Amino acid sequence: MNGKRFALIGAAGYIAPRHMQAIMDVGGSLVAAVDPHDSVGILDQYFPDCLYFREPERFDRHLSKNPVDYVVVCSPNYLHDAHCLMGLRNGADVICEKPLVCNERNLDNLQEWEQMTGRSIYPILQCRLHPEAIRAKAIIREMNYCHIEYLTPRGEWYLQSWKGDIQKSGGVMTNIGIHLFDLCLWLFKPWIRWELSDCSDNVASGSISTFDAEIQWQLSVSKHVKPQRVFKINKESIDLTTGFADLHTESYRRILTGQGFNTEDARPAIRLVEIMRDGCA
Repeated sequence: MNGKRFALIGAAGYIAPRHMQAIMDVGGSLVAAVDPHDSVGILDQYFPDCLYFREPERFDRHLSKNPVDYVVVCSPNYLHDAHCLMGLRNGADVICEKPLVCNERNLDNLQEWEQMTGRSIYPILQCRLHPEAIRAKAIIREMNYCHIEYLTPRGEWYLQSWKGDIQKSGGVMTNIGIHLFDLCLWLFKPWIRWELSDCSDNVASGSISTFDAEIQWQLSVSKHVKPQRVFKINKESIDLTTGFADLHTESYRRILTGQGFNTEDARPAIRLVEIMRDGCA
């Protein structure tokens, strides 16, 4: 055990088990969790002694009296900034799922709070750690041509949930695409122009030009698509469809050793997606 104490916001969500596994893998302990939905039996598989709260106010009060090292944010996108602040105000560092925030002004506010509290927020940018993404760095040349298909089918429930509400999720370009755009801007130089060719509730596509790449991209959460996360860079395929199982654990290991990503690392993709989303409105 590393002795680190974690608290989790959003314990009933889809991504929460990956964080629970990562906390276990790095030898930490999950001591408190909150979610307004009480379908949190998954805790029994990882940390059966974890205290559970339905109300964030009671959870917040508990943290003020029982400090933790890290608050993990797995709540809906539009609540990320508020929940990151809850962690900072309670003297904890924060680990936050993607997207860190939906709007750049919220990122600025979080950075001000980091400075005021002396604590840090670590966004999960796990695609950068994928072995295939790292391999992609090796095949990049002076001018690159990149085609991306990021297809991840979702059923009818998706558009009826908060994820289908652009005010809460940021829409498909934010909720699904943020990984794609973060990876593009990590691989290539800063973007200089963009264009949308399709923008709907469950499909988006377009192009991005950077100083050293021309990128064509397509996103879809249509229930009819076959899962596919493929980059073709200069005609060579980089397949990200599989290989995600241990990337959260690797993210946690890096955070605990001082090598985690920071809030500024997340800014380029947040800025780009916000501008494109406004252009889609």
